[in-house]
Amino acid sequence: MDVFTVVKRSPFVLPLALAAALALVLVSEGSYWGAVGTLDKLGTMGEARTSIQDLGQSVLDAETSQRGYLLTGRQEYLGPYHQALQHIDESFAYLSRYYAPQPESMALLAQLQALTRTKLSELAETIRVQDQGRTDLARELLLSDIGKEKMDAIRAIGTQLLSHETQNVAASRAAVYRTLLLGRAGVALLTLCSLAALTMYLRQRAALERQQRVQQGLVQAERDRLEAEVERRTAQLTELTRHLQTAREDERSRLARDLHDELGALLTSAKLDAARIRSRLGGTAPEAQERLAHLVETLNSGIALKRRIIEDLRPSALDNLGLVATLEILTREFAEQSGLAVHTQLAPVPLEPDAELVVYRLVQEAITNISKYARARQVWVQLSSQDERVDVVVRDDGVGFDTAVQPKSAHGLLGMRYRVEAEGGTLAVVSAPTQGTQIRVCLPASAPHDPATAAA
Repeated sequence: MDVFTVVKRSPFVLPLALAAALALVLVSEGSYWGAVGTLDKLGTMGEARTSIQDLGQSVLDAETSQRGYLLTGRQEYLGPYHQALQHIDESFAYLSRYYAPQPESMALLAQLQALTRTKLSELAETIRVQDQGRTDLARELLLSDIGKEKMDAIRAIGTQLLSHETQNVAASRAAVYRTLLLGRAGVALLTLCSLAALTMYLRQRAALERQQRVQQGLVQAERDRLEAEVERRTAQLTELTRHLQTAREDERSRLARDLHDELGALLTSAKLDAARIRSRLGGTAPEAQERLAHLVETLNSGIALKRRIIEDLRPSALDNLGLVATLEILTREFAEQSGLAVHTQLAPVPLEPDAELVVYRLVQEAITNISKYARARQVWVQLSSQDERVDVVVRDDGVGFDTAVQPKSAHGLLGMRYRVEAEGGTLAVVSAPTQGTQIRVCLPASAPHDPATAAA
């Protein structure tokens, strides 16, 4: 069963599959972008923590550089001091942008910035005093506790800002975990829904397959019943054909006997009476003698016609002379009447009387069709037996026909086929346009007669 068949039979399958796919994509994308956003915030928080730490370190570097200068009086110790001032300005600029949306953190930053400026002012004032040569005053300022208090305050506020960032980092990490957990839960839920949908689909498919098997079984049972019915009807038709052919031949035999006995007796009696009348007239009444002669000729023609009709109804030669002699007489008369060259190859064969009559009628029907439709010049008739079967072949070199096209005058062939099948044989017709026609019949040979059994 393909996908299109399932979709056609189940209109809800495609919408449900699309909805599940869309929900899976939404959950996955939502989890991804949520995690990406939180990770970006974590990166920004890390930069803020670094800026806070750099800020404290820069203030400490400035103070260290200032003390080194005061102790040595050498200008190269002020290099780190100036670099620290630049780093402090950059750190405050970044932190001001970062804490702009956060009022509480922005207030702490303002305090830190004020303390840092005060501390830097003190450092700058001490350096200025040292530059003026007032070394004692500069040392007093250095040894005072004012600078220490400012640095402690700066460290305290920096620690608060770092603590606040640590809390933000923890909250962001928790948010990432929640997002991942929700993503996992969503994917698991959708997976369960997909499995449920798959289970429903498989159950529906199994039900459809069972229904199909049931329908196929019903169709097969109906087909078997119809085939059995066809076989039964065919057997009935074959038996009916046998019965009709037997009844027809019996009627022909009865009619032939009646014609032979009754009509023959009447014609013979009339011929004898005409002969007696003719002998009594003697030489008198020439006109009457002429009429009597014409009457005798007419009676002779009637007797000959009666004989031909009897032979057509039931060939007496078949009972008296056998099948081979009867076929020779039939083909010889056909050759004389039609003017065709008839070639015969006839051998004695073991057949029952009914089967011999079937062969005779088949050859008779075949040569009749040849004379009507084939426009042939030569005809071949063959009778032989081999391996407990009897073969009859009638072939001509006429115009032939296409066996794939049902001819208009197919009743003769159809009658032949039914006669042959009624005797348990087969009939095959081989023909093609301009290639002539061949009719081949195969009949089962009869069992040889046992003289002992017949005598008993």
